[in-house]
Amino acid sequence: MNIPVILLEKYNIPVPRYTSYPPANHFIDQAGNKDHTMFVDMSNNWDPRHIALYVHIPFCRKICFYCGCNACTLRSNNEVEAYISALMCEIEMVSDHIDKKRLVTQVHFGGGTPNSIPSEKITGIVEFFKKKFNFALDAEIAIETNPAYLDKDYIDHLITHGFNRFSFGIQDLNTDVLAGVNREPSALPLNELISYVRNKNSKAAINLDFIYGLPGQDVAGFTETMEQAAALNPDRMVTFSYAHVPWLKKHQQILEKRGLPGAEEKTKMFLAGYNVLTSKGYQPIGLDHYVSKDDELYNALKNNQLHRNFQGYCTRQNTGQVYAFGVSAISQLEKVYLQNTKSVEKYINLIIGNRSPVEKRLEVTDDQIITREVITHLMCNKKIQWSSMTKNLNIAMEKLKNVIRYDQDLLSGFEQDGLIEYDDESILITETGSMFIRNIAASLDPEYKEQVNKYSKAL
Repeated sequence: MNIPVILLEKYNIPVPRYTSYPPANHFIDQAGNKDHTMFVDMSNNWDPRHIALYVHIPFCRKICFYCGCNACTLRSNNEVEAYISALMCEIEMVSDHIDKKRLVTQVHFGGGTPNSIPSEKITGIVEFFKKKFNFALDAEIAIETNPAYLDKDYIDHLITHGFNRFSFGIQDLNTDVLAGVNREPSALPLNELISYVRNKNSKAAINLDFIYGLPGQDVAGFTETMEQAAALNPDRMVTFSYAHVPWLKKHQQILEKRGLPGAEEKTKMFLAGYNVLTSKGYQPIGLDHYVSKDDELYNALKNNQLHRNFQGYCTRQNTGQVYAFGVSAISQLEKVYLQNTKSVEKYINLIIGNRSPVEKRLEVTDDQIITREVITHLMCNKKIQWSSMTKNLNIAMEKLKNVIRYDQDLLSGFEQDGLIEYDDESILITETGSMFIRNIAASLDPEYKEQVNKYSKAL
């Protein structure tokens, strides 16, 4: 794949990441509102029927300078105890409103750094979930980890309690790069860490996560990192583009002083990762994920059935409405999004007072549901068949295109730049176009407005 500089300059503009639709900056303040359990009750009659559970652990032993997550420095065991106690109370309150006939197909622990707290706290939550819900036999129980704080005892405890997917946040294999962004390397050699997990559970899946666009990175170094990572034979790999939002995350200003790679250099790093991983047999999924050929996500992509929710990429068969717990957690129900307060102290106090921690809400309109389906399908499967889309949504073609404000002039521009192939029946993202898929998706988003300090840039 070769990306002309002129395209980088043209399309490197602020656009949503479209990991969800509408994006979270559309949410409306709902502090003090107590009716969110009404939506949980209603969600039992919405699709998908399956349940996805998300738990946010905000604590980190130290904050990485690139971090864009809702995270805070771990200060005391008492704070952890108070937080976990509040978390259990929230699960208790919400689970009482969920139909017990529905199956849990996904559990995901994110952060922050979930493994910054004792493993007993993490597994205690899982066991509490098992008491409150019915789990599918093949349910995925996943956790994001910082391998700098992982040892074999911690892994043993997680596997004993059913964890079967581990995401290791590597970010880079160059220790100088890691030092420059305030992150430590893996405590155990990665090959030993991966082998240990697989020896304990041969069916456990392993993700390795990387970031490109950090100070100190260059194409040669990132290529070497990708070569070394592929040799470890993980099940999935992710190469995230560093999202620079210093107006939201002040600590990112430190990276500006250390020198961030420009768009052209970042693109070369992305392409280096793409070329290395595809040459090793990994299949590209979405914009930045890579999986083996026997992965269920690749099979879903081949069948035009790849999907995603706030948990990440998934199949249509396994996806569930997301019920999220903890500070800043977002429940992604079919017709409403509910986001908890971002303050740990406030979250704990609200729960102690038997009040809802939900601070923001967005009721999704019928038109937004239509747009969400189009954008999600395009971002996941890199194609749109309009006849299939109208059938799935049960609406006329004219209405569908009116809702998304289908603009043939915009599409013609993408076609001229070699980013898509399209006609009246379909849109197909080209290999080059996959680099600019967020821009293409934005052209089908009637609510998109290009705004400075609103979204990170596309590249």
